[in-house]
Amino acid sequence: MSNYINTRNARIHIINEGRGDVALVFLHYWGGSARTWHHVTKGLAGLTNCIGIDLRGWGKSEALDGRYDLGAMAEDVIEVISALGLKRIILVGHSMGGKVAQIVATGLAATAKALILIAPSPATGMHVPAEIRAQMLASYQSAEGVAQALTILAHRPLSETDRTMVFEDTLAGADGAKREWTETGMIASLQEDISAITMPVRILVGDEDKVERVEDLRRIYAELLPHAEWDVLSNTGHLSPLENPEAIIIACQNQLTQLTTIT
Repeated sequence: MSNYINTRNARIHIINEGRGDVALVFLHYWGGSARTWHHVTKGLAGLTNCIGIDLRGWGKSEALDGRYDLGAMAEDVIEVISALGLKRIILVGHSMGGKVAQIVATGLAATAKALILIAPSPATGMHVPAEIRAQMLASYQSAEGVAQALTILAHRPLSETDRTMVFEDTLAGADGAKREWTETGMIASLQEDISAITMPVRILVGDEDKVERVEDLRRIYAELLPHAEWDVLSNTGHLSPLENPEAIIIACQNQLTQLTTIT
């Protein structure tokens, strides 16, 4: 079910499927939207409540204050969770959404019961030269650019339906949202101390990911989140929600089972 929630500074679009006491809250990558998760939520909606959020500037969500920074996105997510009356959630964040999820997890320790990070943009920031970031921004301005970006983002071929969705979502993104990530968000170190996160954490990353490489993430999170468990996804690039949704479904199912067993 598609719905809108007004936060203090944004109009946020969500897709809510399924039902249950535990909600899986899905946060998408730079260029995506709530519907990026459609394969994953289809496999999980029969088990629990699945909530996909269009982060401000993406999908159908609008920033009312002109802000597109990570902090503003995290504030929206926290307000949406509160507005929906969710008491027990599992945060699932992909790439940029993974970085937002890490911020949210530090502020919702009582509500967030687990954190699943999928090829997350690291809390330490990505060390990407300015010229490369400028090229990334330029690629999101045209269909030709998106096609080129897909050769880096995806390892497995996407269905025609998913390719069309990626093109639509990427090109429809607000200019400020596209620019904020490349100029500030991706290189920023989080002010929040994510090493204080004590909830269960699982990190999934594709072995063919050219954006967030396995060895780099292992090195970073061995220090930041040493208790995190890992899944390296075979024959998978950066767009794992579209390339390998089955692996994400299994990770979510396992976390739901653990949470149910504990409680």
